[in-house]
Amino acid sequence: MKHDDPNRRLDELAVNTLRTLAMDAVQQANSGHPGTPMAMAPVAYSLWQKSLRFDPADPIWPNRDRFVLSMGHASTLLYSLLHVTGTRAVNPKYEVLGRESVSLDDLRRFRQLDSRCAGHPEYRWTSGVETTTGPLGQGLATSVGMAIAREWLAARYNQPNFDLFDYRVYALAGDGCMMEGVASEAASLAGHLKLANLCWIYDSNRITIEGDTSLAFSEDVAARFQGYGWNVLRVGDANDLELVERAFASAQRCTDRPTLIVVDSHIAWGSPNKQDTHGAHGEPLGEEEVRLTKRGYGWPEDAKFLVPDEVREHFANGIGKRGSDARAAWMNRFEVYRAAFPELADELMRIQRRQLPEGWDRELPSFPTDSKGVAGRDASAKALNAIAKCVPWFLGGAADLAPSTKTRLTVDGVGDFSATNRAGRNFHFGVREHAMHAVLNGLSLSKLRPFGAGFFIFSDYARPAIRLSALMELPVVHVFTHDSIGVGEDGPTHQPVEQLASLRAIPGLLTIRPGDANEVVEAWRLTMEQRHEPVALVLSRQAMPTLDRAQYAAASGLRRGAYVLADAPGGKPEVILMASGSEVALVVAAHEALVAAGVRSRVVSFPCWELFERQTLEYKQSVLPSDVRARVAVEQASPFGWERYVGLDGRALGMTSFGASAPLAHLQKKFGFTVDAVVAAAKLQLVAEPKQSVHA
Repeated sequence: MKHDDPNRRLDELAVNTLRTLAMDAVQQANSGHPGTPMAMAPVAYSLWQKSLRFDPADPIWPNRDRFVLSMGHASTLLYSLLHVTGTRAVNPKYEVLGRESVSLDDLRRFRQLDSRCAGHPEYRWTSGVETTTGPLGQGLATSVGMAIAREWLAARYNQPNFDLFDYRVYALAGDGCMMEGVASEAASLAGHLKLANLCWIYDSNRITIEGDTSLAFSEDVAARFQGYGWNVLRVGDANDLELVERAFASAQRCTDRPTLIVVDSHIAWGSPNKQDTHGAHGEPLGEEEVRLTKRGYGWPEDAKFLVPDEVREHFANGIGKRGSDARAAWMNRFEVYRAAFPELADELMRIQRRQLPEGWDRELPSFPTDSKGVAGRDASAKALNAIAKCVPWFLGGAADLAPSTKTRLTVDGVGDFSATNRAGRNFHFGVREHAMHAVLNGLSLSKLRPFGAGFFIFSDYARPAIRLSALMELPVVHVFTHDSIGVGEDGPTHQPVEQLASLRAIPGLLTIRPGDANEVVEAWRLTMEQRHEPVALVLSRQAMPTLDRAQYAAASGLRRGAYVLADAPGGKPEVILMASGSEVALVVAAHEALVAAGVRSRVVSFPCWELFERQTLEYKQSVLPSDVRARVAVEQASPFGWERYVGLDGRALGMTSFGASAPLAHLQKKFGFTVDAVVAAAKLQLVAEPKQSVHA
């Protein structure tokens, strides 16, 4: 930074304000990462004050530029920016409140209970945070979804003289992000799609938690990104604001590729005796080092959380005025647009509020009784396209598996999203499961309704992004097919066993495994109604008999998570059989055999544990009465967790090993998923000595 340039005096003062706020917050908490916020403060300042189109008075207006802090450990940098710019808070109803998003008190309580300054940035908790970050690389991959969303929104809604969507997406990342595979997947996809509205800033400081990056990272990142098809720029000194500003201007002029700006920085401070770079990266500096560093900045050594009035005024006259003017012009333009294109304007209002069109479910199919039945993935394909026909912003694709997952949209005119067709609603993510699900999060953060599909076994590759869907309360649809050993000949590598239990363990995620075609339709109906909750929809490859709903309970029971599908004569069962997915038909057959043998059995279809747990105790008791302790659960997956519903003296027939490669019928016999096995387990329950009571 040019200390002797009078035109830069306010710039320097503002940068040092950001630095000292970060230092003070970390020191007060005695926890956090001060080094990166200090080193990258000039770059973040330049972007926000000179380039970013963001209105602090309305941080959610639709055409704002997005800033993603992918290296979430540098959170105090973002919190300091939100404070000095005077960013306002927004409530869950999308109403702008009078209070600050981040107050000085919040900064003083950094990393403390209920502070809006959590250890890593949290979406929905702190206004101005565009996405939850912390797991490195996730922010970068999510930003690709945001950039795709802008292109799609512009293709559908921009009209001559009405450029409603032309925002840009910026993401700040470090060496750790560049090492994570999800970032590489996402960068490859972004380059392929030529997302010129995307700019990543790479803080190349050559330091990670263990020390110098030479320990484990020696590649030429710039060359790698050139290979991805990116525009690569370099800034040799993070403190040189003129170079930084020129780099951002150059990125904005690039119209055919995403841009990576490689910024060389050093984690450094005022004290000549401080040598422990690891400490600066991942630990507070210490009171004495803070004072010495402030002295080096020419800052009052004992002042804490100091924000000079002229700095606030400087930001108000910069990003504040620029953002306010841009938002006001956009809102005026939208009112004229609304008069000229009322239907498109109505869609945009619904998108922003996560509302569906009127009659969105009118095309959903109903399946007739069929003993052979329909595969879950095939029933889903019909529902998927029925929804796509009525919800224009419903879009998605698969990780190179659309023909197998049956998730290609075939509605007239949907097309394929590509570098040359931004209006397409079918996405080709390639073999990039992790990046795909992170991109879905970015699309959802932009208020579109995305889905992404793959084989259930590969949910393991996607789980970190699915977890973030739940953490951020995003209504993303994660579609998984080939849900069990029903994959057959593909063998153990493709047969999911522990994946159901794994996803059920994620708070805030609805894991739904429908039992026949009509349950699949109900699952989609319920899924689309979610505004703040993601769904993992787990579907079969093999056909499942379509039940006669005149004989058995209506499929709408799925909405309660579990319901009595078939009951004993008189409604007082001796034994309860429970199942999800393709095993529902199996326990129905076992139930019929038991009833014929004079055993009063009940069948409970159990597609979603999370929904069942939300029901009243009265309802749960009506489905699983506590005085019926003979219970059998059947699922071609790990039995882990079923003890909640069968009790310690109940029986869960499941997979306690990996599968095998063979035709499905052979696997069912080998692993005990047969009518005879279920009947035998039920009868054994009736004669077994009970060990404990069962509570629904």
